[in-house]
Amino acid sequence: MPALLPHAPAASLRVLAVVPGNGQGSSFIFARRQIASLANVDVNVRTFFLGSRTSPIAIARDWTRVRREIRQFHPHLIHAHYGTLTSFLCAVVTAIPLIITFRGNDLGDDPDVSLLRSRLGQLLSQASCLKAKQIICVSRRLRERLWWHRRRAVVIPSGVDMNVFCPQSSEQARTSLGWKKDERVVIFDEGRAPERKGLKFVQSAVRLAEAKVGPIRLAILDRSVAPDVVPCYLNASDCLALASVFEGSPNIVKEALACNLPVVSTDVGDVSERLSGVIPSKVVKRDPVEFANALAEVLLERRRSNGREMVEICSVPRVAAAIRSVYESSLAIPQEFSALDGVAQG
Repeated sequence: MPALLPHAPAASLRVLAVVPGNGQGSSFIFARRQIASLANVDVNVRTFFLGSRTSPIAIARDWTRVRREIRQFHPHLIHAHYGTLTSFLCAVVTAIPLIITFRGNDLGDDPDVSLLRSRLGQLLSQASCLKAKQIICVSRRLRERLWWHRRRAVVIPSGVDMNVFCPQSSEQARTSLGWKKDERVVIFDEGRAPERKGLKFVQSAVRLAEAKVGPIRLAILDRSVAPDVVPCYLNASDCLALASVFEGSPNIVKEALACNLPVVSTDVGDVSERLSGVIPSKVVKRDPVEFANALAEVLLERRRSNGREMVEICSVPRVAAAIRSVYESSLAIPQEFSALDGVAQG
């Protein structure tokens, strides 16, 4: 059964965070990390994990559980950390002011699920906006997909922990993973959506790139890779490949930049913005030949990027302060923390 986890000591501002999944492993880990960071800006957050979004019986149980939690915790705000049924449940379960964070495929088609389920989820997301006090979108493009209350939406990408994701010795990282020191490695984040993430496309592009640079190891981050090992994978690799058909603000790109790992990506979400000024890195069309050429160019150059200095704006402390500012403005509280330039954008 999903657990309720306290994340901060008592503070004046209480927020109930509602997150899909069971809170284990890599499930919505970017949201969980963001929630944990709010303790540092004096927000008392309690997390409710919504275990099932498809079982009517489980949803009915969660309805009862979340109402009970609201009565016990008395939050000032509810923060739904995803759209679809998660935000819709939060919108109808209580009159407490609602904040919604939209993260990507909750406002776009997801080829890894049925078209009917994907479109129904988007409809629930859009309907939830009618109740939201304020809306957070992780990219400008995502905000443009809102049907209603776009003026209530700010753009705040998920934060990256610069202490966890930081440059390390590539040689030591490869040794720990059992990789050869001289092989060329491209890393790809499959997540739980190989079709939406473009796995087959990347595999095809890697094969084409091998004709120019020789053998390439394609290291795939799937469900078997523990979250705490991901920084080691990023530091052991030569390049991150991202070829999603739809994204909000892919966290793996920010994490790669924090490790100074070059990135080759299609133009999705906020990737072009994140990679602006990052050298070496490439944003290319979703064409396997062009993608392969970009991979080959980065792999032949074989050097780290300047990504860390460019992604500092998305560091966890800055994002936490921006979210605290959204909470305060939603409740008309005099602001101790203001949204930071370049992080929170109206």
